[in-house]
Amino acid sequence: MNIWLISKYAGHPIHSKTPTRLFHIAKEFNKLGHKAFVVTSDSNHFTAIPESVKLFNFEIHDSIDLVWIKTKKYKKTASIRRIISWLDFEFKLFRMPLKLLDKPDVVIVSSLSLFTIIYGYYLKVKFNSFLVFEIRDIWPLTLVENGGLKKWHPLVLLMGFIEKFGYMNSDLIVGTMPNLKQHLDNLGIRNKQIFCSPLGFDPINYQYFDTDRENKFRKLLPSNKILIGYAGSMGISNGMEIFIETVKSMNSYHNIHFVLVGSGDLMESYQRILSKNLNVTFLSRIEQIEVKEFLICCDILYLSTPTCSIWDFGQSMNKVVEYMLAAKPIVATYSGYPSMINEAKCGVYVNTMSADELRDVFLQFSMLTDRERMLIGASGRTWIYENRTYNKLAKDYLDKLNSLIS
Repeated sequence: MNIWLISKYAGHPIHSKTPTRLFHIAKEFNKLGHKAFVVTSDSNHFTAIPESVKLFNFEIHDSIDLVWIKTKKYKKTASIRRIISWLDFEFKLFRMPLKLLDKPDVVIVSSLSLFTIIYGYYLKVKFNSFLVFEIRDIWPLTLVENGGLKKWHPLVLLMGFIEKFGYMNSDLIVGTMPNLKQHLDNLGIRNKQIFCSPLGFDPINYQYFDTDRENKFRKLLPSNKILIGYAGSMGISNGMEIFIETVKSMNSYHNIHFVLVGSGDLMESYQRILSKNLNVTFLSRIEQIEVKEFLICCDILYLSTPTCSIWDFGQSMNKVVEYMLAAKPIVATYSGYPSMINEAKCGVYVNTMSADELRDVFLQFSMLTDRERMLIGASGRTWIYENRTYNKLAKDYLDKLNSLIS
């Protein structure tokens, strides 16, 4: 099959700051005997693509044919310029030189931007292609739940219309989250083919586990203590208030030390709150390879999510994959649809707003022996290797496409 994968935020295999799922999937499609073609843009806050005078920039990277479209730039993620950049990408898609390209058998439109599904539907009609609408974040619900917009805000109403248009006119709906069907049920959309294709990883990027590479964090972090680590953003959307309160209350537990790595609007505030605590270390944001090295130095890993109905449809976070690959027990404050951690039995979901309850969970894991914690963490790493390699995810994706197309 000739498979087009279209997403404004697919990134670029060379210039992306973080690994991009769509390129991994495209690469595996090619390995499995199909032809993948990626369409993306140069306007992406995770990517720094050099300036070009050309509107359409065709390239080949790692056997993947791709084109990145020159679009309007923006700096702030929450800004009108970002919306303008979306629309700029959508209009320019219709100027693609289709006569120079092999017609697609399958078109995968991956959000965000939701508006791209209009171009996907155009290709479906023009080429009689099979159309896949792939949802990585549920919009516009995310704008209402996390962005503070009202349900009747014009942008929410417009995106809601586009979302339903995409669901109704697609041949397959794919969600990276496991319970997307519940969201469609809430919208009154029935009898649609829905498939979960979650975030994964490339084992090549994790060979560091099997080497004797020197790890600088072993010198930076306290020794002879149980280290509880958190890596990620520290902002209003991360729901870390209970964790910070718990850290503050555990200052007298001298055998336990908390390490927070990252950045965010609330980091300085958290540092002030814990300024008298001797049981916590803050480290500024580090590179991706360093995150992996940090995680394997910890004894227990902490994951935080805010209380929000968006989690009713399940989580699909790179952080969960990273944590499980580190082979450490995971404590997660999470109130949504459970997956991965509970399936692998590599930690616990704690649905609580009580610092005392979260403290008790940390104490339970800290009182385990090193071997007991190692076995719990190892079950997570084993599970993730069995279920989340991009090779397996691509095979499952193709099996679903073939079953529906045939």
